[in-house]
Parts: sequence; C-alpha cells; structure tokens
Amino acid sequence: MGIRQETGTFGVWDYLVFAGMLLISAAIGVYYAFSRGGQQTPKDFMMGGRQMTAIPVALSLTASFISAITVLGTPSEVYRFGAIFSVWAFSHIIVVLITGEIFLPVFYRLEITSTYEYLELRFNKHIRLCGTIFFIFQTILYTGIVIYAPALALNQVTGFDLWGAIIVTGVVCTFYCTMGGFKAVIWTDVFQVGIMVAGLLSVIIKAAEIQGGIDNILNDSYHGGRLNFWDFNPNPLQRYSFWTITIGGTFTSTSIYGINQSQVQRYIACKSRFQAKMSLYINLVGQWIILACTVLCGLAIYSRYHNCDPWTSKKISAPDQLMPYLVMDILQDHPGLPGLFVACVYGGTLSTVSSSINALALVTIEDLIKPHFQSLSEKTLSWLLKGTSVLYGVLCIGMAALASLIGVLLQAAISVFGIIGGPLLGLFSLGILVPFVNSMGGFVGLMAGFIISFWIGIGAQLYPPLPERTLPLSLVTDGCNITGFHHQGKWNTTTERSFSTSTFHSSERTPLMDNWYSLSYMHFSTVGTLVTIFVGIIISLLTGGRKQDLDDSLLLTKEDFLSNFDFLKREKLILNPQPYTKEDGGMDNPTFSYIEMYSTDESRKTSRPY
Repeated sequence: MGIRQETGTFGVWDYLVFAGMLLISAAIGVYYAFSRGGQQTPKDFMMGGRQMTAIPVALSLTASFISAITVLGTPSEVYRFGAIFSVWAFSHIIVVLITGEIFLPVFYRLEITSTYEYLELRFNKHIRLCGTIFFIFQTILYTGIVIYAPALALNQVTGFDLWGAIIVTGVVCTFYCTMGGFKAVIWTDVFQVGIMVAGLLSVIIKAAEIQGGIDNILNDSYHGGRLNFWDFNPNPLQRYSFWTITIGGTFTSTSIYGINQSQVQRYIACKSRFQAKMSLYINLVGQWIILACTVLCGLAIYSRYHNCDPWTSKKISAPDQLMPYLVMDILQDHPGLPGLFVACVYGGTLSTVSSSINALALVTIEDLIKPHFQSLSEKTLSWLLKGTSVLYGVLCIGMAALASLIGVLLQAAISVFGIIGGPLLGLFSLGILVPFVNSMGGFVGLMAGFIISFWIGIGAQLYPPLPERTLPLSLVTDGCNITGFHHQGKWNTTTERSFSTSTFHSSERTPLMDNWYSLSYMHFSTVGTLVTIFVGIIISLLTGGRKQDLDDSLLLTKEDFLSNFDFLKREKLILNPQPYTKEDGGMDNPTFSYIEMYSTDESRKTSRPY
C-alpha cells in the first residue's frame, strides 16, 4: 500500500481518549488524598509509609524512566542510526545488578529518606548540600525537556496550542502529586505504563498490517542498513556502537537507578529489602518490553518512508516529529487510536514529571529545610511538602521554555544526566566502595568531574560532531510527491535540523572540535564518573584519608552480598501461628501467616516478611 498523501487531525474520539487519561490520573490523586484519612504524615506523603510492594514499584520505576523522550526520541534515533540502539538491553542488565547489589543494600540498611542524606553521613553537610543542589538543577532541566516533548508532539499532530499543552501537563502532574503524594505517583505510574504499551503496540500492529507484516518491515530495514546490531568499533567518538551503548549506557542509567532520588525513593519505600530488589528485576522486564516496542516503531517508520524521508523532504521540521507523523498517517481512519498514542506520550511525561516533582519536594524538605528548622511539626512539614510540590511544578513548566531551544530530545536528555549525574555517581561510588576517601577528596573529585563533563557537553552543543563521527544512515526522497504530500496540522518550523551537522565546515574545525567535543554523548556520564573517582582517590591519599575511622554501615560489605542467600538457611524459618499486623508491614491473610523470616540487617530489629 502506498503512502497517503495527507495525514489527518484529531477527532472527537481522540480528544475523549486523551482527556480520559488525564482525568483518571487526576482522579487517582484525589483518591489517595482522602483514602484512609489521606496522607496524614510526611512519611506517608514522601514514602508511602514504606509499605510498598515489588510489582507496583517495578511498574513505577519503568514508567518514570520511560518518558515521552523515549517514546518520541528512540524511534527517531533507530530511524536515523539503526537498531543498534537495542543493545541498551545489555546495559539494563548490568545496571540492575549494580544497583541491586551495591547501592540498594547500603541505602536500605540506613533507612534514609533523601539519597543525599547519605553524603552527610559519609562525608559532611557541605557535600550533602552540593549533591542536593546538583540534583535539583539536573531534575528541573530534565523535567523541562520532558514537558516540552509531548507538548510539541501534540502541537504537530493536532495544531493544539503548544503552551496550552505544556501548562496542562504541568498542572495535572502538580495536582495529583500535591493531592495524593507518593502513593498517587506510584499508582498513576502503574496506570500510565499500561497506556504507554497500548499506544506503542497500536502503532506497531497497524504498521505491520499496512506494510505486509513484521517480516516486510525487517526486510526493508535490512536492505536499508538498519539492522546493524553488532558494530564493535571501539572508537568512543562514534555516536553509537556496541561499546558506546553498553559502557556509556551503563554509566548513564546507573546514575539514574543507582543514586537519583526519583528512582531510589521508589525501591527504598518497599516494605522489605527483598521486595526492593524484586522491584528492580521486575522493572528490567518492563524496560526490555518498552525498548523492543520503541525499536520496532523506529523500524516501522523506516519501512513506511524508506523511499520518501519526511525530514529531508521538509514535511516535518525535526526528527522527533517522525512518530506523531507516522501515527496520523496510518491511524487516521481509526477514531481514538491517534488519541491513544498522544495519551501514550503524555503518560510517559506525567509519570516522569510527577516523579520529579515528588522527589524535588522531598529533597528540599529533607536536605534544605529540616536541618535548619528541627522543631517543625508534622502538620507544618506536610503543608511545606505540598507547597514545594506546587512551586516545583511551576518551575518545571517555566523550564520547558528553555527546553524548546535545546534540539534533539533523546540526546539532550541523556546529556543532562551525563553531565550532572556522572559526577554524582562517581561521588556515591567513592563513598560506598572506597573506605579511605575523605571529604576533601569527595568534594574535589565531584567538582573536577562536573567541570570536565560540563566542558564536553557544552562544547558538543556549540560544535556538533560532523556526520563522519555520528555516521547517520542514508535517507532517500526519490519516492516523494513534494507538491501533493502535506500535513493539515500546524507544523512548527522553528526547530533547527542540527543534530548531525555543524555550522563549521571541516576546514574550519579544530582538533578540539573533532576529538574532544565529538565524544559520543553516551560517554558524558562515563567521563564524569571516572574523573570524579580518579581525582577523589588521589586527593584523599594526599590529604590523609587512610587515617579516618568509618562506620561499616556506610560501606558495602561482603555480608550485604551473602545476605542474598539467607533464604537457604533453615534456621531462619520458624512457625508463626499469629497473623502479621498491618503495623508490621505484613499481611492479615491467614494463608501467609505460617512463616516468618527475619531480616539480616543489623539495624532492623523488627521482623519483615520476605
């Protein structure tokens, strides 16, 4: 079947589906605002009372990591650079292992609320303040990008006002975060991850039907060079290779799952360490499903437009518009499905933005307010949490204006996490794994890592690498009917097509631009982490770090790993005829009351059901 000469616009059913997603998300917030007396204490508001279980937390971890940037950005990257992006699945495995076996045991044992509380316990309050400020800056900037992405998609697909969409996103997120707290964030994430999978599957199924099956999509992709899974070029300057994605992706994702408050806050809210680890491993399956869906969407876009690239032929103004363009091309005859896709994009945004607002409010109270105002009542803290949630919602909406100037969404988002998250990952790694690192080494290492990664990131933005470095795959316009193929919506022509080209010709570029600034953006986090670790170790050794005496609970110990096998010890299992009480974090179902397993953590004296 040929390409339609026009793409459609939203209908009534599309608006109803989209509005329904927003209303259900808001309703969940209202429910948890009043259910069982509402979020009565700051602990309830921030951590759900630490009574969460693995499956909802796992789905929330997946939803908050899979934002609109993934839904829009990954397919366009696959379309332009091939399915090698799917190699990120290997990174996910390594990240979950590192997070579950290195960071989670320490954070869970200490029962911290804010991740950056650890930095004060391990180093000092000044380093904790630095970590908090870095996190706040990173999260507001990233959230601005996340809000802008779906607003742009909705604008391109329907002609709906761009800033109206941005404000709707921010208001809905802020509303249910402020009303329902942490539990509302978790359960809206569960709902939204279902919407995301449904939206992506609707695109894949319809594209496969139109293109004659998945086999034809894969065949077109193969002949177009898109099935380039195994490029083992070790050159770190190449945008994508097996090594840049596996190594760079591991560092970038670990800076999110291992230490970022938005994610850590989820798994340490689980009722037991076993549940926390299970949430990570279940989330791994969710990550793979979403990655597979977005890669298939990218291949479907290529199969559909391999003879007529919409970007090169200027039917769209930016690669990130490819997915909504495909949706309105192939789904316009199915009322409600374009609305489902936009709900899918918005579901990713709402989950990420709500997670960010909730985490920002928590670290602000825990790290910036409570240390200076010890006598605040729980009621006052609850109101402060809600007030800061509203404040950060407004700030994130404002940051979306800056995000509109950044360019390619996926690259911009990963770059933000690399530039700021990489040095923070290095700092936490030093604290947990290197006993002799002291406060001076930690601070100097953090600053060095940030300066170096910021230098590379800004340089890469100002002087983008040439196509010889990024290696974009060929795009063809031979099959286009330029005069008859147009879009009825209001296409935004302000986005510059600059993600693989530079304003500097080859003869004008310096070795600094062609080497240092051309480093794959996947490695920004790698550089920041390694510089922080190296400098931190050297400075600590020079300033007497070996002489300090540390509490072992602040470090990773062999007992943390060995405790994974405690379920093999029969003496840990005893009969317990009494059902668990809800205060113990257990169940009141008699079916589950015959076994009691005790946590091996020294700091936890209460029994916890595994």
